[in-house]
Amino acid sequence: MFACIGLYGMTLDDLKAKPLTGWRKQMQCMTARGMRMVYTFGSFHYVTMKGRAATAKEAPILVVAPHSSYVDSILVVASGPPSIVAKRETADIPLLGKIINYAQPIYVQREDPNSRQNTIRDIVDRARSTDDWPQVVIFAEGTCTNRTALIKFKPGAFYPGVPVQPVLLKYPNKYDTFTWTWDGPGVLRLLWLTMTQFYNRCEIEYLPVYTPSEDEVADANLYANNVREVMAKALGVPTSDYSFEDVIVMSRARDMKIPFPGDIVEIERTMEKLGLIESQRDAELCKGFLRLANTDRLDIITFGELLQVDLKNTHLHKLFALLDHRRAGTVSLKSFLLCSLFCKLKNSDLLTFLRALIHVI
Repeated sequence: MFACIGLYGMTLDDLKAKPLTGWRKQMQCMTARGMRMVYTFGSFHYVTMKGRAATAKEAPILVVAPHSSYVDSILVVASGPPSIVAKRETADIPLLGKIINYAQPIYVQREDPNSRQNTIRDIVDRARSTDDWPQVVIFAEGTCTNRTALIKFKPGAFYPGVPVQPVLLKYPNKYDTFTWTWDGPGVLRLLWLTMTQFYNRCEIEYLPVYTPSEDEVADANLYANNVREVMAKALGVPTSDYSFEDVIVMSRARDMKIPFPGDIVEIERTMEKLGLIESQRDAELCKGFLRLANTDRLDIITFGELLQVDLKNTHLHKLFALLDHRRAGTVSLKSFLLCSLFCKLKNSDLLTFLRALIHVI
């Protein structure tokens, strides 16, 4: 209701052109309080705030991590509210779309081939504007993870070269009913498990504002990596070389029923170190597959001989371990060939992959 009143007489172009002022700004804060009550009814009675939240002038961008759940949006209603980066389609969602519009988000037009550049430009314009825009919240990982490590940050939040405030999200509960990852429980099951708890705790910690050096201003990736290191140290978790793009690859591998989709990125990296991505050895093995014996139970010696890789090569042993999920001391040649073909043809169309697959199956 508050959002509908505050948006009366305004278009999306109006919301994009200038920040809200006066009674509309006050109504925006009332909307955030109302949304906080929704989380309270959803069992989030305790939200602990640590550290000092910087003003928009001190840090135009809030870099949030780890991003692990649909309930991470509690940060938005507990912090002002700031603006978010969202898909354009969310503006059309009944009820929720009005609330998102009222936060003056930066919308991503996914059907636009220039969407990425336009989004970065909008973030830069907001961050460098002298107008009283709200801070922009960006979940720098770009996807949900299980909070055991911080994956590579997407550089979008760091292109403006302005100070950012790192924000940590924690859920210090006995049971983890929040983590929503690509290979985990679905959102409806997680929502049900969350609602069965008498109460849930959330902790939001504001770290000191990070002001970039000249080198970091010139290199958004360097800036992103250094901020990630600061946040990982504060969380007490390691950093990971995985990125949002890797998650897309793993999701596609799972959808195509490729063996070991969760390890497919690491399998590809190990194959690259062995020179197998550029090699045609897998194609040769595909042609002679039917003439080989015991292809579903290869030990490390036979596996190395088939790949023509020295048994002393440590990367061979790593690849073998990745393919030996049951820790039985044997691997399937068919599983390796499927993974190899996927790694080589992951960016090809499905028909090309199926043609290559015929030789294996």
